[in-house]
Amino acid sequence: MKKHTTKTLMAWLFGQLKPYKLQVAWAMLALIVGAMSWLVLGQGVKYVVDQGFVANNAQRLNELVLLVLGIGLIGSVATYFRFYYMIWLGERVSADIRQNVYSHLLTLSPAFFAETRTGEVISRFTSDTTVLQSVVGMGLSMALRATVTFIGSLILMMLTSPMLTLYVLIAVPIVLLPIRIFGAKVRIYARNSQDRVADVGAYIDESLHEIQTVQAYTHESIDKQRFFSRIDGVMDAARKRIQFRALMIATIMGISLFAITLVAWLGAQLVLNSELTAGELTAFMFYAVMAGGSVATISEVIGEIQKAAGASERLMELLHTKSTVQTQDKPVLLPQKVKGELSLNHISFYYPVADHVPVLKDITLHIKSGERIALVGPSGAGKSTLFQLLLRFYDVQEGDINLDGQPIAQLDIQQLRQQFALVSQESVIFACSVFDNIAYGRPSASYEAVIAAAKAARADEFVCEFSEAYDTQLGERGVRLSGGQKQRIAIARAILADRPVLLLDEATSALDAGNEVKVKQALDELMKDKTTIIIAHRLSTVINADRIIVMDKGRIIASGTHQELMVANPLYRELAELQLIS
Repeated sequence: MKKHTTKTLMAWLFGQLKPYKLQVAWAMLALIVGAMSWLVLGQGVKYVVDQGFVANNAQRLNELVLLVLGIGLIGSVATYFRFYYMIWLGERVSADIRQNVYSHLLTLSPAFFAETRTGEVISRFTSDTTVLQSVVGMGLSMALRATVTFIGSLILMMLTSPMLTLYVLIAVPIVLLPIRIFGAKVRIYARNSQDRVADVGAYIDESLHEIQTVQAYTHESIDKQRFFSRIDGVMDAARKRIQFRALMIATIMGISLFAITLVAWLGAQLVLNSELTAGELTAFMFYAVMAGGSVATISEVIGEIQKAAGASERLMELLHTKSTVQTQDKPVLLPQKVKGELSLNHISFYYPVADHVPVLKDITLHIKSGERIALVGPSGAGKSTLFQLLLRFYDVQEGDINLDGQPIAQLDIQQLRQQFALVSQESVIFACSVFDNIAYGRPSASYEAVIAAAKAARADEFVCEFSEAYDTQLGERGVRLSGGQKQRIAIARAILADRPVLLLDEATSALDAGNEVKVKQALDELMKDKTTIIIAHRLSTVINADRIIVMDKGRIIASGTHQELMVANPLYRELAELQLIS
């Protein structure tokens, strides 16, 4: 991926503010009013010194103090609105980026997630977007206020004493030099630091996801050590970033302090020579300190911006990642009624991460509408890969797959996938209610339709035992359910979806004998008038299939009925005797 400069990254980040021009305008107005209030305050201080203290005029002193308080009040109110709008914008931009990244991730093919750890992606959602939120909400506000304050202070310093202002301007390039020298280093180490944080997130996600395996093998102490080493990696990466950022800020503050002290001494000489009044020098130093503080603030914000640039780069990498599976610009549309006829013509396929090792080799298979096909074969034969190709999670490297005579590569991806109902071997249960899990494939389904699907899948009987029935929350990955209950929920989901092609990956593997009979009856009803492809490891699942396809090492080596294959194919006979045992 092309490398971005800090300028292009910040242009992208602050470009997220475009939809919120009104809020930005209010924030800018509050910022200008607030900055001008503090600048005017310097003039108030000058008059308090010259017309109050020096003139020994108590009444005038009281009037000027009230004026200063009034100016301070205006500045405080403006500061409130500036903080409110800028922090709101930071939150809003962060939320928008999260939405955009998540929406984009949903379009990426499984090939991306095979290469990228989920925990790392989650880290980009959390820590990276939090950095951006801080920069937009606080950093941008501080930088703009400091810039306005610096320019305003410089103008008022010029009006007060052009000579002293010239001395200050000589110091400005020297102050900016550390930003130039150390800023790029801060960005590099900020990106590295974020990468190490992502690695920690990925490790946490993996170990906690598999907590039962961790504890069953008493692996806790080893995992702790590995986690601690990753934390040390985060600290090592952060140490470099902190070192350069601290060096940049300290250098700027040191140069600024030296410059202000020198200017104060030169100003005192002018007062002693009556070339400047005490009030003018006080006002000048007030503005000089404000200008110096502004430069220090800007330098600090630049450190934050360099850190944000690293975070932006990581998020832009996600947003610019292209899916390996794309819908054509003008896809072919399927008819409203899809028959479910499938044909695979000389397809060959290898996974992108598998170094061109073929998983499927020259597969040709025609499946008629409404036909029941069983796929059998040893592990690694390529059965599950066929399901992934039918759903276009991946594209074949050779050959083509057709649905109702149309190449699936020319179809709209969403419309294609809406023709398939999938029940996988490891039933997927989401952390929501029973109702929402069953209705996942048809969110508009009525309550009655969901219950009917649950009854057909023999899930209603255990769901009704829950205290909240169909409103029961199932927890992360369905922790409240047994394996068989999860499968019945997944089958109910497929029944409710009512799609023309069924893909069943050992859909009854986690059921006991009694429930298997019931669910098989439901599946038999579901499979009527539907094209069905079953990956099976049990004889009872395949014996009634119209056709059994035997696969081995990515090839179709035989097809026929159970009786035919028992006679004609040694591999099938072996599988039937050893694995396809009911």
